[in-house]
Amino acid sequence: MYSVIINNKEHHGEAGQTILNLLHRIGVDVPALCYDERLHPFSVCRSCLVKVKGQDQLQPACRTLVTDKMVVETHTSEIEDYRKGILQMLARDYPFSEVTRFPQKEFHQWLKHYGITEETKNTTTPVIDSSHPYMQVDMGRCINCSRCVKICDELQGQFVWHIINRGDKTKIISDSKSLFAESSCVSCGACADACPTGAIEDKQAIKLGTPDEITRSVCAYCGVGCEIEIGVKEQKIVGVHPAKNALVNKGHLCVKGRYAWEYMYAGDRITQPMIRYAGKWKKASWDEAIKYCAERLTSISKKHGADSISIIGSARATNEDNYCIQKFARAVIGTNNVDNCARVCHQPTAKAMSMVLGMGASTNSFDDIERAKTILVAGADTTESHPVVGARIKQAAIKGANLIVIDPRRTELAEYATFHLQLKPGTNIPLFHAMAHVIVSEKLHNEEFIINRTEGWDEFKKFIAEWTPERAAKICGVHPRLIRESARLFAQKSPSMCFHGLGLTEHTQGTENVMALITIALLTGNIGKEGAGINPLRGQNNVQGSAVMGCDPAVYTGMASVKTERKRFEELWKTYLPATRGLTLPEMLDAAVAGDLKAMWIIGYDVFFTMPNSKHTKEAFDMLDFIIVQDMFMNETAKKFADVFLPCASSFEKAGTFMNAERRIQKVRAAVSRPQEVKADWEVVCIMAAAMKKKELFNFSSAQDIWNEIRDTWSAAYGITYERLDNNGIQWPCPTTDHPGTTILHTETFPREGGRAKLSIIEFCPTTEQVTPAYPFILITGRTLYHFNAGNMTYRTANKDICPADLLHLNPKDANIIGLQDGDTARVVSKYGEASLTVCIDKSLNKGEAFSTFNDARVFINKITSPLRDKYVQTPEYKITAVRIEKCSA
Repeated sequence: MYSVIINNKEHHGEAGQTILNLLHRIGVDVPALCYDERLHPFSVCRSCLVKVKGQDQLQPACRTLVTDKMVVETHTSEIEDYRKGILQMLARDYPFSEVTRFPQKEFHQWLKHYGITEETKNTTTPVIDSSHPYMQVDMGRCINCSRCVKICDELQGQFVWHIINRGDKTKIISDSKSLFAESSCVSCGACADACPTGAIEDKQAIKLGTPDEITRSVCAYCGVGCEIEIGVKEQKIVGVHPAKNALVNKGHLCVKGRYAWEYMYAGDRITQPMIRYAGKWKKASWDEAIKYCAERLTSISKKHGADSISIIGSARATNEDNYCIQKFARAVIGTNNVDNCARVCHQPTAKAMSMVLGMGASTNSFDDIERAKTILVAGADTTESHPVVGARIKQAAIKGANLIVIDPRRTELAEYATFHLQLKPGTNIPLFHAMAHVIVSEKLHNEEFIINRTEGWDEFKKFIAEWTPERAAKICGVHPRLIRESARLFAQKSPSMCFHGLGLTEHTQGTENVMALITIALLTGNIGKEGAGINPLRGQNNVQGSAVMGCDPAVYTGMASVKTERKRFEELWKTYLPATRGLTLPEMLDAAVAGDLKAMWIIGYDVFFTMPNSKHTKEAFDMLDFIIVQDMFMNETAKKFADVFLPCASSFEKAGTFMNAERRIQKVRAAVSRPQEVKADWEVVCIMAAAMKKKELFNFSSAQDIWNEIRDTWSAAYGITYERLDNNGIQWPCPTTDHPGTTILHTETFPREGGRAKLSIIEFCPTTEQVTPAYPFILITGRTLYHFNAGNMTYRTANKDICPADLLHLNPKDANIIGLQDGDTARVVSKYGEASLTVCIDKSLNKGEAFSTFNDARVFINKITSPLRDKYVQTPEYKITAVRIEKCSA
């Protein structure tokens, strides 16, 4: 601790702390118009200058570090006169009507503080650019503080804003040099957040005004788990901003988290229960709807048995919701037929990590991105699908970290990569084996780690000796030199950190893809330490939580095995639990087609739209006797098949917790009241349990009550109380209330028998979905920045104006051969169906490959996707479908 005298009073500073940081902590305000806590100080505005004893000139508080016995003065008459002069200069020709209109702006507050008012009439006609759906640009209010430039460069890494000219002619423009909407902006809103004047401003703020209160919560979109601050005025949301001190997102958000919340107020939101009679929907009371559902479920169970019913949990619902859902399935219905959407995305990850490492969860934390020397990203377009983490990886690469990108497409991160391995879809295993071969044959492996912490080394060495880069190159299409150099880089420039996405998991060998990736980390000792590990990028906000809570036919809460821990849960819940094997979601559909499954309750998940080969899904739903859909909107499943619709609350309207991809449990808080006839998911489940004579098992009065029961069933989360979750959340395992949480797993041992990880011997088995003369292209599906999953949320926001529909991305040479141009309509035909899409010419793709997103119900890309599945967990092979592409006639 340093002793620092500020304005004749002693204060304590810390090494590395700036004077401005200390002033903020002790409550001394000085203007700092170019300063933002998320940026490196650059001191261009000079408004934060202070007097430091021993220095002849005034010093910028924003970048001057405190030292022991430093003496600082902040508000002498000299300094105050200087500051006022700076502000007067900045306010010259400023549109002062905006000061009155937006008094909360930082610059406007300082003008008022120093008594600076308009002295001359500003005759400049403002040129306002409203071309962007979410942001308005009025550079008549720009004071050239450069915050927008710096935050776009240093936080997002998009480099949209640029300073041109010098002196009085200095100005800031976007890279489009014209309309802002035509720039390379990705709509993260960081520039609007940083701007002290409103020269760049959120349209939502202009339209809806300043919030009266702020509620801290967690974003409702991807598994990054960004913390947000929800602005509310008169019980309506008026804006969402990043929580500046959030550990996960470091004061940053993407376009979805920041702007795409207006689905909350969509005109077609369902706010009352509905029952379909003779093909027509009729509104019903909750009593009527619950009674009807309970009677139907009871009748079906009596007639066909408990296993004729299945329940699907929600990756968009809280941990507490999902805990109740799986408990209801087992303790009320009496079946293990419970699943969630992790089945069709990262279930191969969970299985692979459980088999090899002993636990199916991310080993490290997002903060290890900045500690890694090498980062490997496999099968994940991270800046599109997990934008905040993608931005952090991009910034790490810009600052010197090595980056290896493994992807069939040249993604944005590939542009920053040391090596981009552009492999053929479905050939990850040969590529990983070849990298492992190089690591072993060139003696780049960590022998001490292997001997002490793994098993199967001798057998693995013999197996991997055959997988030369030359052999793999013939299969995966990556040059042997690139394979060798990438393997050397990963092994030698440690710590090395792995991220992967659905490009690895959504294959017939999805589980084994992940196992092969883990092997590379084990060989190099990149498990159990900072800046390393295996880190799956989870797709939906609580997909990790819904699975860990037990919405999985094979596990109870805390990933406890149904096979081995049934007695323990029977004692905890004080009821009989089923011993029969439960069905996965794909197996449920198969059972429905076979006539064995009769009813399904689907919560927060559009199964029909998102499952592959929709013809099969339709056949399954047509065979079911009874379907309940619980959601905010009439999704495609509900429209076509549901008998009952139950409206549920959004995450803005309820309390609970989410679990992000790095195992961090964070508190969700209600910011606004929900519509009168809308209930939280857990409340619906509890009411249904009471109607089915099991109220005593669901005697909860709040989400916190449920969480406390979760803690009693799951020892790894026992120490995570609601009170401890007020800021930044806690990563499990956290077994006691004084435990800080676990940032890195497997530091000393692995939770497998013997404590060792397994080096896996995996034979490569190519998918049977291959090109033929009739279907000469491989279609890859994936995510886009602007939409989310089934599009039920984002297509009800202005995101649809930025990205109006799913597109068919084609290599220019392929498009030319077919006779297609940008904007044409193409018909895509597979063995399973067809769909029509607008064409986008895209050089990022290899010839013979096509790409599409899957968010637009009008396109319905799952009419054509492959029904093939991973052999371990039945995850569909969304990433490879053989298709032909035809030009549609005008």
